[in-house]
Amino acid sequence: MTTTKAFGFWSAVFLGIGSMVGAGIFIVIGEAGAIAGNLVIVSFFIGAIIALLCGYSLAKLAIAYPSRGGIIEYLTQAYGEGYFSGSLGVLFYLSQLIALSAVSKSFGTYAASYMGTGITSFYTNLFSLIVLFLFVIINLIGASLVAKSENIIVIIKLMALIIFTASALFFIHTTNLSISKAPATINIFYALGLTFFAYQGFSVITNSVEDMKNPEHTMLKSMFWAIIIVAVLYITISIAVFGNLSLETIIKSKDFALARAAQPVFGELGFKIMAATALLATASAINATLYSLTQISYSLAKDGDLPEIYEHNVFHNSEGLIISALLALPIIIFLDLGQIATIAAISVLLIQGFTHVGHLLLRKKTGANPWWILLAVFSSFGAAFFAISYSSKSMPDIIYYILCIFFIAFLFEFGLRIFSSRTIKKQIFR
Repeated sequence: MTTTKAFGFWSAVFLGIGSMVGAGIFIVIGEAGAIAGNLVIVSFFIGAIIALLCGYSLAKLAIAYPSRGGIIEYLTQAYGEGYFSGSLGVLFYLSQLIALSAVSKSFGTYAASYMGTGITSFYTNLFSLIVLFLFVIINLIGASLVAKSENIIVIIKLMALIIFTASALFFIHTTNLSISKAPATINIFYALGLTFFAYQGFSVITNSVEDMKNPEHTMLKSMFWAIIIVAVLYITISIAVFGNLSLETIIKSKDFALARAAQPVFGELGFKIMAATALLATASAINATLYSLTQISYSLAKDGDLPEIYEHNVFHNSEGLIISALLALPIIIFLDLGQIATIAAISVLLIQGFTHVGHLLLRKKTGANPWWILLAVFSSFGAAFFAISYSSKSMPDIIYYILCIFFIAFLFEFGLRIFSSRTIKKQIFR
């Protein structure tokens, strides 16, 4: 009896597009624009190249090691079942936790824009926490209804972005895009961490490999097309935003710049509609990230890299869901959106970098071009380096935050191995 595979070429492409065009662009466009000004358009282009390089490497790994575990499986295959791969597995979980916090904070920011008192930290944090725990409850009860509505949400947010962009292009002020108004060229690279973060959902395509028709031909092709389509959308959106708003306005309203850019074209109603679209996109991303975190934490716990409590069932989910939400609390409350987005972007880049370094060790089994893998390694670590360099000016302790995340990951791994003899295991043997 043959099992019908759920993912063909176009379904895999739309999975990637839906994962990428989520909260990322609503968070990143203003935060990265505040760094690179109108040169953020170039930063989005280079970010797409980095995503294509990383996507090539991950696609080749997915074909050679077809596991829903994705990056965690590739790390274990590359580095073995030791402390290093175990720590990176926990680090991957923590990076997703920070990304969840960034998306929740973005929802809170857009929700607070509807308040008569304006955007305040109190309302931002309040709405962030409310939406987070609302989706925790939904996932505990059973998220089938939300899961079924994901395709509708993807269509709505894509339509809103396309309509806004197409309309805004007719109202742009070309002087806003002038090179004379651009900051130093180096700022393109300083913003790379954030612009790459807007693409980071592409790795979800590799998690569908077990349900993909003919992955040897479909995986790489669908990965490239998804990233290219999203890149065209992001670059066009950047032109529309920076053509309609001055840099001063973007910096002032960087946490909700995309909604603000709709105002000159559609008036106050445009701002409200785009803010509502952002709320929908971020809510969708929160639900998807919570689901992903639950799967990651359950898999890590089952395979031995998180405490056993993460496996315990609560209603229709696991305790890992509740623990993940509680761990996100202090991140949401004590850091602002720009800080969380930056730390999330750097964490994702570092995980990508270590994954591609590991791929170099496996290149004979995957058949991947070593030069393309090397470019993925250098571009991932390079973008992380520039992001850390720039962020250290406004966030002097950022290097300590990053080191602290690594240290916590190692402590988790060390403690679990010493006290419970739990270790992460390979799922694919070849």
